[in-house]
Amino acid sequence: MKKIFCVSVVLLISIGLFANGLSLNSIGPRALGMGGAFVGLADDGSAIYWNPAGLAGQASGINISGVDIIPFGNYKYDAAGVDADQVKNNYASPDVFASYSMGKMAFGLGLYVPAGLGAEYEGEDLQAFTAIPGAYAGDPNIEWMSLIGVVSISPSFAYQVTDKWTLGVAGNVYYGMFDMKRFGANLPDGTGGYTSYQYDESSTGLGYGATIGTMYKFSDKVNLGFTYRSPVTVNMSGTAENGAMPLIAGSMGMVAACESDFDREVTWPTWIAGGIACTPTDKLTLTFDLQWSDWKALDKLVTEYDDLTWATILGVSGDNEFILNWESKTQVRLGMEYKVKPCFSLRSGWYYDPAPAPDETLNILFPSGTYSVVTGGCGYMLGNFSLDFGTEYLFGAERNVAAAEHNMPGKHSIDIFAFALGVGYKF
Repeated sequence: MKKIFCVSVVLLISIGLFANGLSLNSIGPRALGMGGAFVGLADDGSAIYWNPAGLAGQASGINISGVDIIPFGNYKYDAAGVDADQVKNNYASPDVFASYSMGKMAFGLGLYVPAGLGAEYEGEDLQAFTAIPGAYAGDPNIEWMSLIGVVSISPSFAYQVTDKWTLGVAGNVYYGMFDMKRFGANLPDGTGGYTSYQYDESSTGLGYGATIGTMYKFSDKVNLGFTYRSPVTVNMSGTAENGAMPLIAGSMGMVAACESDFDREVTWPTWIAGGIACTPTDKLTLTFDLQWSDWKALDKLVTEYDDLTWATILGVSGDNEFILNWESKTQVRLGMEYKVKPCFSLRSGWYYDPAPAPDETLNILFPSGTYSVVTGGCGYMLGNFSLDFGTEYLFGAERNVAAAEHNMPGKHSIDIFAFALGVGYKF
C-alpha cells in the first residue's frame, strides 16, 4: 500500500460541504451591518430571506446588492512540515429583491446567494501530502481548491391578517454548484520513481424548499418575528476525474476509466429563528435574534459513482462516504441602527457563530471555525432612492486538532472579512 498513496487518506479533505464559514447568513447590506439580527425587523427587500412576513406593509420597491467575502486562513501541521496560508481569494455574489404591495397583501421575488465560499492553497505548501517518506518528494504542482455556491430563486407572498399580525411564505428553488481539486494518488512511474495524479470533480444540482415567517407587533415600539426554513435536499450530479484510477484498478485485476459520473445528495438543514426589534426612540432601533441550524441532520454524505469499478474500489474502502458527524448550533445576534439624520443612519452589530464541525471531521478545503463577529454599516436616503453599506469581520478561534480517522490534524485558523454595498428604490 506504500506505493499507492491515494484513495483513503486524501479523500478526507472533501467531507465538509456546510461549515458555518460557507453560510452567507447576513443577506443584504442593512442586515449585515446590524449583525444579521433581522428576523424581528425585516423591513426591506431582504425580508424574503429573513422573514417573508415583513413584506406586508412595505412600499413596493427593488433592492440590488453585492457582497464580497475574503477569507484569511492558515494550516500548520508540524509532523509533516506543513505551514500553509490560504490563497486570499475574493468570493463575490449578488442579491436582488423586488416586492409589490397591494394593501394588506404583498408579493415578492428574490434572487440571492444563501451559501457560497471556498478555499485554495498553493501546491508547494502542501507538497508533503503528495510525498512518500524516503522515496518521493511529492509534486508541488498539484492543485488544492474548493468552491461551492448556491443560488436561490424565491417567489414570496405576505398577508396582513390583523393590524398587529402578519404571515408570509417564500418558495426556495436552490441551484447548487460545487468544484474541488486535490491530490489523487502516487503511483510508480516504471523507472523507479513516482508520479502524482490530480483528483478533480465538478457537480451541479437542484433542490426545493420553503420559508414560513410571521410577525406580531406588540406595540409601536416592540415587534416580534419568527421564521422557519425547511431543509432543502439538492441532488448533485457531476463528473469526477482521477488519472490514476485505471492503474489502481489494473493492479487489482479490474478495468476503470479516468472519469466517472456521480450523484450525491446534499442537504441544507432546517433553520429556525426568532427575533425581537425595539424602537425605544424615533432614532434608535435595537434587534436581538436567536438562529438555530439543524446541522446534526448531516451525519454523512454518500457518493454514488456510475463507473462500476470506481464504485467497487471506493465502496470497499469506505471512501464513497463523507463522514460529517456535525452538531446542531445556535447563533446569538445583536444589532443596532441609529438615525443621525432622517436621511442618514449608522449601524452596528455582533454575533456569535459556533462551529458545527467537530475536530474529528475537520479539514482544510472546507474550514469550520467558531467565530465572534463584529459588524457595522450605514445607509443614506435620497427621496425614493437608498444607498446601504455593511461590513463584518469574523474572528475565528484557532483549533488545535488531534489525529482522528476522518480529519486533518494540526492547527487550523481562519478569519473572514466581508463587505456589501446595495442600492434600493421605492415606487
